[in-house]
Amino acid sequence: MGAFFLSVGLIWVLGGTSVTALAYGGALLTLLLTILLAARLRSTPEADGAAVPDWSVTSAAIENRRRAVAVTDRANRVTCANTTYDSWFAADCAPTELPFDDAARQTLIDASRAAWRDGSADAEALASVTGDRRYRMSVERAGRGEDYLVWRFSEIVQERNYDGMADRIAGPVGELMSRAGVEVALVDPEGIVLSVTPGLAERSSGQAATSLIGQEFVQLLRSDDRDRIFFAREGQQGTPQTLVHVPLEAPRGTKPSDANKVLSMMLLVDSGVGIGGGWDGSGKAAIPQLEALLSALPLGLALTDRDGRFQFANKAFLRAVEREDSGLPQFPSDLVVREDKAAMADTVRRFAKGATVSGDMAVRLAGDKEEPVSIGLAGVRGLGDAAVLLSITDSTEEKRLRRQVAQATKMQAVGQLAGGVAHDFNNVLTAIIGYCDLMLLRHTPGDSDYDDIQQIKANSNRAASLTRQLLAFSRQQTLRPVVLQLPDVVSEVSQLLKRLMGDKVEFSVRHDRELGPVRADPQQLEQVIINLAVNARDAMQAHATKSGKVDWKGRLTLATRRVLARDVRKMGIDIMPANDYTVLIVQDTGGGIPAEHLNKIFEPFFTTKEQGKGTGLGLSTVYGIVKQSNGFIFADNVRGPDGAPAGARFTVYLPVHKGAMPAIQRKEEPEETTASEWSVGGKLLLVEDEDMVRAVAERALVRAGYTITTAADGEEGLAHIANGKIEFDLIVSDVVMPAMDGPAMARAIRRVKPKIPILFMSGYAEEQLRNDIDIDNMHFIPKPFSVQQISAKVAEVLAEQRKD
Repeated sequence: MGAFFLSVGLIWVLGGTSVTALAYGGALLTLLLTILLAARLRSTPEADGAAVPDWSVTSAAIENRRRAVAVTDRANRVTCANTTYDSWFAADCAPTELPFDDAARQTLIDASRAAWRDGSADAEALASVTGDRRYRMSVERAGRGEDYLVWRFSEIVQERNYDGMADRIAGPVGELMSRAGVEVALVDPEGIVLSVTPGLAERSSGQAATSLIGQEFVQLLRSDDRDRIFFAREGQQGTPQTLVHVPLEAPRGTKPSDANKVLSMMLLVDSGVGIGGGWDGSGKAAIPQLEALLSALPLGLALTDRDGRFQFANKAFLRAVEREDSGLPQFPSDLVVREDKAAMADTVRRFAKGATVSGDMAVRLAGDKEEPVSIGLAGVRGLGDAAVLLSITDSTEEKRLRRQVAQATKMQAVGQLAGGVAHDFNNVLTAIIGYCDLMLLRHTPGDSDYDDIQQIKANSNRAASLTRQLLAFSRQQTLRPVVLQLPDVVSEVSQLLKRLMGDKVEFSVRHDRELGPVRADPQQLEQVIINLAVNARDAMQAHATKSGKVDWKGRLTLATRRVLARDVRKMGIDIMPANDYTVLIVQDTGGGIPAEHLNKIFEPFFTTKEQGKGTGLGLSTVYGIVKQSNGFIFADNVRGPDGAPAGARFTVYLPVHKGAMPAIQRKEEPEETTASEWSVGGKLLLVEDEDMVRAVAERALVRAGYTITTAADGEEGLAHIANGKIEFDLIVSDVVMPAMDGPAMARAIRRVKPKIPILFMSGYAEEQLRNDIDIDNMHFIPKPFSVQQISAKVAEVLAEQRKD
């Protein structure tokens, strides 16, 4: 201070003025004060801390794993944030700029303004941009000058019912449950183990300390043929387990797409553990006696729990619902068609939770949508989890029989239709063939029209063979059965079959010993064998072409077998009487018969061949001949080693004839006769309702020298007899006519003329006609016939009559 005044005085003396000295003193004083103030500020810690805050201490204070905290200044800059804020968002990102949706960001801006104004603000349910997280926020003003905002964010987490369960299962709680005989596993939606009780780990691996995490839960268990559950390591030497599936509840607000992603808790209850209830808590495994009883019953029985899930089903139930191979589904509604699922599920649920009542309902099984079945339901109590008893009768055999009867009925109806068509068509062919014969009598070979007429007649005869096939199918053709041995018939056609098969088909024949004789028409049996063999050849060739084989080889096997009545009973074919049979088997190595065609192959006009390569009457003819011979024919497929069809097999059963074995007498072909030999003279009454057939027959018989009186129906024919003006030697009549048919007319005539012979013309079978008409001295000629045949038949009948 002395120096200050000394220096001021010196300036005043040297300058000589006081103004200069005062100015110098003021400047020097200001400089000294500034230096002193700066030194003081550098030496004061509090002042230094206020100018540069130490945010590291604040960061340590706000650290929190479950809450994000940030501090912003008035310029909306983040001055401090904890690590949680940095991991959730970003440390350099202000809260009002965080990645929230538009609504949430506006809420944050409004909260910031409210906090600066009012001191604090908060907000709920702030959604992130992705929408997978939601937050709760609070903000308040802070600092000495209230120049900062403190933001706090916490994530809204919904508690799940399985939070912390993995630790509890693997810890002391799990040990307690294992000692009680209840093992628990926590499983993710893919069936992977997340945690298990120590006892489950020990029973599955042998050591309680073994970790099963990451393994598939189902690989830890095995089931026997009675669907009882055991630990895979213990096998059936261990105790059975009852498996209880507890799906852990999805938290509220979970999206439907995430509802199936929750965990499941699997409880394995040992069979000796009692948890209350009539079944000692062990489910079906605790009562093997009941299982054995239900399994032995022929009635199909199944049990479901209160949730409608299957618990048990015996073999009869599985067979009735056609699930022997695939096993039971989870729910009964999975057995029925889509239209019946809701009704089935509601009914089972009602019986499970209601009173112990019973009832039944008709449903259609998914495997058989055409045939409804009746399922009985009854509520049961006192059997633990079992709540509903389902019963169903195994109707497999009944269905098979019903299908066979339906098929037989359909074939009979089609046969009647085919017979009617053949009858009417035979009338047309009779006229065509007759007129051709009459025209040929006026033409000689070499005439311009002779060949054309022969062609018309040949085509007509071909059409007549088709009608004979229709009649064979409808079992209305004329058969001439004799008692014969089946191997003899096979031997007759063997040479012909070898030529028909060609060099690409190996033909073999095998016969059993001591075959019984059968009564059948040998010519028709030959047709059966030839038709089956030709069909087999075509099937093998078609299969080779479809498979792309050029150098193919096939094998046709004809075999005869002896089948006794006791064998038929074992076969269980209800439509075939239990008699002794001689069996013909025709088997090929083609591709077999498609399953959808097996029930149609014997129907007329059904063929799988290309258009123009088959009439569809071959197998229908075979069917008709066999049935008319009181036999049975079945078709099936022969399976190869891999289970695939390796060929078709036709099996013909002919009943063994009980009686003497006469020699086979084959009918010799009639020798050609002349027109003079056809006629023995006589007066004939011709009764036919078809004008064209009547005209042809009349012209043929007049040309043969007979005197003909015609009638258009049975009443007119009876009137000619009643008049008595003409004594007829023979009546030639159709069978089926309007008003009065041929048999009715014949019976009326016999009352007046008991000995007059009657020759029936018909497109139906002679055997059927004789069974339906009990008239003596009755003769028969099948339609269509030629001029020569009708003339020769009339001559034969009259000659025989005159001999008597």
